[in-house]
Amino acid sequence: MGLKQLLIADLSRLKELGGRSEGQLSLVQVAFGFLSPRFVPVLLFRLSHFLYEHKASPLAKLLSLTNFVIFGIEIAVRSEIGKGVVLPHTQGTVLGAQRIGENATIFQNVTLGARELDIGYSAPDRPIIGNNVTIGAGAKVLGGITVGNNVIIGANAVVTKSVPNDVVVAGIPAQVIRSLEPNVPR
Repeated sequence: MGLKQLLIADLSRLKELGGRSEGQLSLVQVAFGFLSPRFVPVLLFRLSHFLYEHKASPLAKLLSLTNFVIFGIEIAVRSEIGKGVVLPHTQGTVLGAQRIGENATIFQNVTLGARELDIGYSAPDRPIIGNNVTIGAGAKVLGGITVGNNVIIGANAVVTKSVPNDVVVAGIPAQVIRSLEPNVPR
């Protein structure tokens, strides 16, 4: 999927979660979307990742640093993030996952990363997050684990073991507290 399609999908999902009617985005919605503090960090990440993939690492890192300074979010330029990501609040968030699936909602103060200091970014030591995952404020997902599809991670949970599909996890350490019915929209 190209950069333009990713950005349109991200804006569309933000619009959908905001209770707006479905349908094509208007020019005004696109313009306001590009000014939204819920979208600009996603835009900066998408641009930095695009530059990283096209061998322009210094520019990619500059955009990533801009995201950190302005929005308080650190996103590894190497992370692969699927379409439809929503970051309702970004302050204190660190996204160093190997991969984040489609339609992820990630709240403030979330950390996705290695269990130990990993300055050089070792992909096998980073989590993989499935599709349709919601990660509550303050949650930590650490290590080379996999979080399945259609998962809700509760606020302040500490996830250090892989999580199956269609569940809610919470606590320290995180444990499955209930199952979700598959294919039920959240």
